[in-house]
Amino acid sequence: MSPTTSRKNDRKNRPLGARFRRALSYAARLHATQFRKGTTRPYLAHLLGVTSTVLTHGGDEDEAIAALLHDAVEDQGGKRRLREIRRKFGERVAHIVEGCTDADTEPKPPWLERKKKYLEHLRDADSSTRLVSAADKLYNAREILSDLRTHRDSVWSRFKGGKEGTLWYYDEVAKILRAGGPSELVEELDRVVAELRSAARERR
Repeated sequence: MSPTTSRKNDRKNRPLGARFRRALSYAARLHATQFRKGTTRPYLAHLLGVTSTVLTHGGDEDEAIAALLHDAVEDQGGKRRLREIRRKFGERVAHIVEGCTDADTEPKPPWLERKKKYLEHLRDADSSTRLVSAADKLYNAREILSDLRTHRDSVWSRFKGGKEGTLWYYDEVAKILRAGGPSELVEELDRVVAELRSAARERR
């Protein structure tokens, strides 16, 4: 039995409850005015996509709530927001959200410094944090790949790391998650990142 199958069985017949509904409303309020970088897509689409991926791969209610809120600290209030999440949704959710955050100050540290620090943290992260992080990076990589096919190299101007930095970062994330053991989610992330790198060579 694969890890994903085991997680799905553990969650069987455990419906999402009132806490999840509160978190969904909370996330919608926090990110109501945000859009994805360089697009007119509401940011909530990203949060819902990551949450869907977490649930598809066996995530429980705490992990799903953390997926909804995984960018709240970084984008909407820093440490103060983390304290509020802990109060509203509990220690485990706050722990996962903190583990998915690469900056909790404004202004944020330089891009490369933040990403290197996040990669170091990810190497020792628990399974819940790795699940939400993998779902987040998979959604992002798919979106970049889709946009690259339409907009070609202009896509990379959205990212502080540029083309090479962004590709390096996703390669490193996939490598670290792969080292933590096989899963359907990590295998899919591997495939998409490889396809993204190949498409980046072809579309200039």
